[in-house]
Amino acid sequence: MGKSKSQDIRILVIDDEPMMSGSLRQHLVEEGYAVDTAASGAEAIDLFDGGAHHLAICDLQLPDMDGLTLLRHMKDAKPNTEVIVVTGYGSVQTAVEATKAGAFYFVEKPFDFEELLPLVEKALERRELVAETANMLRQLSTRSEYFNIIGSSKEMQTIYETIESVAKSDANVLIVGESGTGKELIANAIHYNSLRAKKPFIKVNCAALPKELIESELFGHTKGAFTGAHADKEGLVQHAAGGSLMLDEIAEMAIELQPKLLRVLQERTCRKIGSEKSYPVDFRLITSTNRMPADAIRDGLLRDDLFYRISTITIHVPPLRERMEDIQLLTDHFLSQYAEKYDRPIVGVSQSAYQRLFAHPWPGNVRELQNVIERAVLLAKGERIEPIDLPFDNGTASASAPTLSWDVPPNMTLEDIEKFVIERTLQRTGGNKQKAANMLGIYRPRLYSKIKKYKIGLESVSPN
Repeated sequence: MGKSKSQDIRILVIDDEPMMSGSLRQHLVEEGYAVDTAASGAEAIDLFDGGAHHLAICDLQLPDMDGLTLLRHMKDAKPNTEVIVVTGYGSVQTAVEATKAGAFYFVEKPFDFEELLPLVEKALERRELVAETANMLRQLSTRSEYFNIIGSSKEMQTIYETIESVAKSDANVLIVGESGTGKELIANAIHYNSLRAKKPFIKVNCAALPKELIESELFGHTKGAFTGAHADKEGLVQHAAGGSLMLDEIAEMAIELQPKLLRVLQERTCRKIGSEKSYPVDFRLITSTNRMPADAIRDGLLRDDLFYRISTITIHVPPLRERMEDIQLLTDHFLSQYAEKYDRPIVGVSQSAYQRLFAHPWPGNVRELQNVIERAVLLAKGERIEPIDLPFDNGTASASAPTLSWDVPPNMTLEDIEKFVIERTLQRTGGNKQKAANMLGIYRPRLYSKIKKYKIGLESVSPN
């Protein structure tokens, strides 16, 4: 990317080491980019939320915030902005987490600018391509995509209208829908279309936190409040100050904790565990559940008084099987996304493959369709996805089971089958482990461990 093209590109460099951020800024400015710098997570959020950055280069070790938390905020707030993460304490696990959170690439310190510059250019090129694709979709139907939610069906149009109607208010919103229907995307649309958009959006999965930890995480605690409380800790309701708090899977919250949440919503004050002092809170509550609220109340999982408080507005997200007309739109979206991500020359889906997609019941909803198309893009041998590339048979098999292009010998154990598939995949890629990992849908370090476990040698994966 030449200087003539980079003049309007703005990059945010986030690093608490002045020499590092200063050096990066100087090099990038010399390349013709406009550059802002931040030395902390809080400063970065202020600059990022208030600016129009095309790319962020973010150190994962920041003095006031975990870099992965900042990365997730940036990708939630402005998904089109690419992020390159940098760390001096690189590890495979950190790289995996950063990539899962949406990072374009992962770089370890120390590095030369000549090493970073091509990544900057590639990240900006990717952003431009994604933006062009999004513009084409919007031209086809102005309401086929709304804040990264894909769908043009009547049911989705109603949801878009509801979001626009309620986003600017502070009304509590409950989003109800099966797993995989896109409840978090709808929550994102509500927050980032609201008057609180420039403030934090804190998300908590009530099902993922142990019962004994969720109260401390939400409301904070004082030093010595319980065993292991070695220092005062602010709760997530404080971190959400001025912004929004999403409680995902609210029906999984411990029933004895629900009255305290209700009091916080009624009184707009909160008290840390171990403290007698209350402090004011200011956040907009968005909750979600994959259970029908009436069933959760009947089963004693959700208090009815809390339900009435959190459901000022209720948005019901239909399962994919009830908006089948969106399947082609979603398929084309995911195909374009993954063909670009994996650099595969896939240009479309055959009619017979579409028929197979329409015949499937989609118990896993949009998330299942996304996974199916990702795998199909990796497995497809031609320019179009064919029925053989889809991991189910006439809509009856599980979409999580991989489609094999080989006849598996009979009477094999599960470990034998796994070894067989890995060997055949490595043969198909000529021993290229990265390509094999992509085709298998696993990360390369995991493939290495499998190769070591099964003692797969190079001689066994040589192409026939």
